[in-house]
Amino acid sequence: MNIWSWDVFADAFLVIVQGLGITLGLTIACYLFALIFGFFWTFLRRIPFKPLHWVITWIMEFIRSTPPLVQLFFIFYAWPMVPVVGMTLDPFTSAILGLGIHFSTYIGEVYRSGIDGVDKGQWEAARALNFSTRQKWTKIILPQAIPPTIPMLGNYLIIMFKEVPLASTIGVAGILHMANSYGAQYWTYLEPLTIVAILFLVMSYPSALLINKLEKKMNRRFDKKEALNSSKGATA
Repeated sequence: MNIWSWDVFADAFLVIVQGLGITLGLTIACYLFALIFGFFWTFLRRIPFKPLHWVITWIMEFIRSTPPLVQLFFIFYAWPMVPVVGMTLDPFTSAILGLGIHFSTYIGEVYRSGIDGVDKGQWEAARALNFSTRQKWTKIILPQAIPPTIPMLGNYLIIMFKEVPLASTIGVAGILHMANSYGAQYWTYLEPLTIVAILFLVMSYPSALLINKLEKKMNRRFDKKEALNSSKGATA
């Protein structure tokens, strides 16, 4: 009995690649959800009301401390059983909510670090110019807070892409689901799972290199800015 078959590899590839669009689409949908919901966590924690701050912090820690697979199962299987909810979600929507909410807690921390990194003088300048809250955030704070966080946000995109196969456990027909289905049908798992690994490697590794290059470029820009500010301070 042959351990490896290139004919099986070729046949399995044609089947598995059909799930690539779903995997990529789910990754993008989850990531966009996490980017938006991350702002929700960040701004709630900035409200100057300590009890609310403690509650939000505890919720975020709870979400981060529990496996995303458990959260997927809870949303897909347990949530519809709650009388108040009484709503069944399809696997794709459940995956967006489960993975999106999970990663939004991490992205919220990235946003927080970016906002905290904005110089205090910029906040004072916004007050001196009598900017409204919307003007302060859109014209001064966010344009300075977001760029330094881009490399870390990119890293979380790659991490999320590699976590999306968890959605196959609730029936999302991504590449891992297609590989498992093929393996169960023909009782051969080596070739299909190898294909899945190759597909993830081909898409993840170049992205990681690109993000690493972007991070180094932004660090050089930040170092130059710091050096310029230091020279101005010394001159003053």
